[in-house]
Amino acid sequence: VIFEIMNYLRSIINLTTCCSAYKLVCYFTNWSQYRPEPAKFFPRDVDPCLCTHLIYAFATMNDNKIAPYEWNDIDVLYPGFQALKEQSVGLESKVNGNQRGRTTSLLRFTTMVSSAANRRIFICSVIDFLRQHEFDGIDLDIEYPGSRGKEAEEAGKPRLLITAAVSAGKETTDAGYEIAEIGKLLDFISMMTYDFHGGWDPCTGHNSFLFVGQLARRIMPVLLLQEYAMKYWRDNGVPSEKLIMGFPTYGRTFRLTGSSGPYTREAGFWAYYEICTFLSEATNAWIEDQKVPYAYKDTEWVGYDNIRSYKYKVDFLKENNFGGAMVWAIDLDDFLGSFCNEDNYKKMGSGLPCLSSG
Repeated sequence: VIFEIMNYLRSIINLTTCCSAYKLVCYFTNWSQYRPEPAKFFPRDVDPCLCTHLIYAFATMNDNKIAPYEWNDIDVLYPGFQALKEQSVGLESKVNGNQRGRTTSLLRFTTMVSSAANRRIFICSVIDFLRQHEFDGIDLDIEYPGSRGKEAEEAGKPRLLITAAVSAGKETTDAGYEIAEIGKLLDFISMMTYDFHGGWDPCTGHNSFLFVGQLARRIMPVLLLQEYAMKYWRDNGVPSEKLIMGFPTYGRTFRLTGSSGPYTREAGFWAYYEICTFLSEATNAWIEDQKVPYAYKDTEWVGYDNIRSYKYKVDFLKENNFGGAMVWAIDLDDFLGSFCNEDNYKKMGSGLPCLSSG
């Protein structure tokens, strides 16, 4: 699926040219290594030619300093992640400063931002951490008032990137972000335009729909959809080229609280490769107004994305001059090709030049 996004982007916006402003930002999750075979995922499973930016999720924080999260981050995963850049010179890698566990994350971040001294400790630790482990920047959920180039000039290295992944819901946006100010500070902003609906809702609804139709408009808030979220941030002061639209490689299921996938093992959440096996047995359908597919069998219902829905979304971001697409997450795609009975993205992408050689 990720390959199809990239291929379609290339075909309509000449993404392989070095001067292209369009991005395909892909998240790699360091807990995907713990999934049962054959769904285990390591940096070696990433095709470095698929994405323009790879973001490593997650890091943590100790004593107001950024720190690795997993036991093998430094010795195994970081080196494997950075080796991808040797295969695709134009690829940029970043570490995501979020932390798993919302309560822990909130407390630590609150403490860190509570004083200028704590913030300085964090900022300095981030710069040292990124340079030491050869990341090109940091991705955060909060505004990051870091230096805008001074460190790079002194170190004689390219400036580190500062980006953020932000909520797409209007209520959360209004309560938590100074949109225009964030737009000035960040290099680009990845909009989490997914999880609009899920097993927590009293009725079925699609996880990541682009538009809202007349029927849906009467029964759900018009504020929860990709079109509205992207345009709301743009219209409130963020340059459109800095806004990256989120493309999920998973679906949300409904069955009481939603069943778990055999590999991701999270209630109400299926990776694309888990959805593939369900589709062969289920009734497949399309919501024309929303431009998204869904499938159902017995008491199970899943809303997901496929090549057709992605193409509508890519057309939308291009028509509105947005900066590109963000994928959560690369390890949820059918990276082996064995689940969906299709070529994996490595095989399909092997005949394409890496972005850096365009």
